[in-house]
Amino acid sequence: MKNLKTYILSAAVLVAFMSCSSDDEDNRVANNVTLEFNNTFGNTPIVLGDATSTSATVNTSDAGQTHHFEELKYVISNIRLIKADGTEIPYNVNDLDNGATVVNQANSETLSYVLSEIPVGDYTEIKFGLGVRSDLNTLDQVSFPNFYNNAGSNETEMHWEWGTGYRFTKLEGFYDTDNKTLSFHSGSTLEGEEGNYTQGVNAYRDITLALPTTATVGNSAPTITIKADFDYFLSGDSHTVTLVSTEDITNNATPSAHTATEMMKFVENIGGNGTTDLTGMFSITSVE
Repeated sequence: MKNLKTYILSAAVLVAFMSCSSDDEDNRVANNVTLEFNNTFGNTPIVLGDATSTSATVNTSDAGQTHHFEELKYVISNIRLIKADGTEIPYNVNDLDNGATVVNQANSETLSYVLSEIPVGDYTEIKFGLGVRSDLNTLDQVSFPNFYNNAGSNETEMHWEWGTGYRFTKLEGFYDTDNKTLSFHSGSTLEGEEGNYTQGVNAYRDITLALPTTATVGNSAPTITIKADFDYFLSGDSHTVTLVSTEDITNNATPSAHTATEMMKFVENIGGNGTTDLTGMFSITSVE
């Protein structure tokens, strides 16, 4: 009888434990996911500086060309989190005000972007856009006033002066030992006349990154650290670029006056080619 009572008590405790565990699962609620952007050259965090700076990170390309950045900015949009079962959870993908941001190395606040009210689940992958999708890439002050103002502020200046869309990436700096000016701006182009535009060069890139460990959303609010390695700018998987002061053939490129063809060499380095390379300069270093 004593053994029977012990068995019944143990069974009751087990049922209660299972019930509590089930309740914990059922009581999980949507939570935040924070994206932390870490801009580096190789494994070294980038330090910005002007032409005379002695503290700026000195970067050396695979071709042996030195350069450093004074300004480093890029647009992240169209964010999607992928669950372990393949379910894709979009985050305000059609709303630039609430689902897009300008990452600005000079402003530490922009290096952290919070995704709010992410549904409960186990996430194993993230997708996002480098730049703005063509269907949203117009300077729409009415539909997206917050993003429009942020991208066009004096601190950011991510509007084209001559075009109708946004800059996707903006790098300013200096190259070679005599500090010649480096100025790279990327963005999609339109062809034709006002009211009858068609897509020209498409510089938008969809990035797909597997998470090294599962990001569990519910009782916890994970932080995903995304590394953007600007070694890829000149030494990417698609092109090894040498900056030259005049236009040249092969993979050489002018540092401040880009044709669409030259621009796309840099775009394919940092954003991938859109087919076989969907990561470009980006990788996930941690999920916490």
